[in-house]
Amino acid sequence: MISVEGSVRVDLLGGTLDIAPINLILKKAMTLNLATSLKAKVEILPLKFMENGEDGIEIHSKDYHSIKFFRSHDFTQENIDQNFFGPLTFLVRILFHLKVSKGISIHLSSGSPPGAGLGGSSAMGVTFYKAVSAYLGQNISEEKVIEIVGNIEAKSLDCGPTGYQDYYPALYGGVLALIPQMDGIKVEQLFSRELAQILEGRLSLISSEETRFSGLNNWEVIKRFFDKDPKIREGLEEIAHLSFKAYENLRLKKFNNLFDLIAKEGEVREKLFPDIVTPSMRLLFNELKKELPHLGMKVCGAGGGGCFLLIHNPEDKPFIQTKIQSETKMKVLPLKVLDPIQ
Repeated sequence: MISVEGSVRVDLLGGTLDIAPINLILKKAMTLNLATSLKAKVEILPLKFMENGEDGIEIHSKDYHSIKFFRSHDFTQENIDQNFFGPLTFLVRILFHLKVSKGISIHLSSGSPPGAGLGGSSAMGVTFYKAVSAYLGQNISEEKVIEIVGNIEAKSLDCGPTGYQDYYPALYGGVLALIPQMDGIKVEQLFSRELAQILEGRLSLISSEETRFSGLNNWEVIKRFFDKDPKIREGLEEIAHLSFKAYENLRLKKFNNLFDLIAKEGEVREKLFPDIVTPSMRLLFNELKKELPHLGMKVCGAGGGGCFLLIHNPEDKPFIQTKIQSETKMKVLPLKVLDPIQ
């Protein structure tokens, strides 16, 4: 059996700055994120049952509560283009690229609520690619996996350029600075146990239980960026400034300076994406802020997903969790920073 896991991420600062060539046009653009204990999981086993004696691939999806069997001759470009495989099309594209069409049973769990803004589909993509590659006995570098899966996902989404930040935490773990350079992305590991404990104490990850797709909102900002819209340019420049400032503080181990910058990035992003904060998020934030005036908020996902961060003092966490669990339909998700992957 092959078993591979990969973390979904929480973006701290610098979403949208991970899209080429915006990442190279803006000065000191970088993206900071962390790998969580919420994980995409892929298991590959030999196929024991063949439907009507025909070989193929069986896919068990925990997220879709489904078991699908596809025959070997189903794996054609025409079927992929015609959406024959439905919500599994992205992963089938990976199988098709790797020329795998029979003999295995695949078990999947994304680790993230749908439309959460945690990069769950991208984390699943690179985790899935690693698992299938391991099944084939291939050893492929992290950068090559990211390049291939990024291209496949962009083709699957078919809605403009996509960011790269979601792939890295699943392959590297820890707390990352993703720094764009002309010859590729420099990955700087900023993790320390002290930093992880501070992040876990001062951030709460909340699922609004709303399914949202931030990529569509992100595309509008991208278009307006290249139309030289001054509001968009200035907003993304401010996000780049805040991200770089946060990076400098992390390198100097001035960890407590990070949280005001995350909250500020959330405020700047809201001006670029007016609907990024949903009414239910806003209502909860306003209610909590009556008791916690220093509270900050940042929606996960560059253009707004269904999850968001609350930024608070460590002693506030029990109050926040009790309030959410007792008075809303939202869920408090575990926020544990994963150690770096060696």
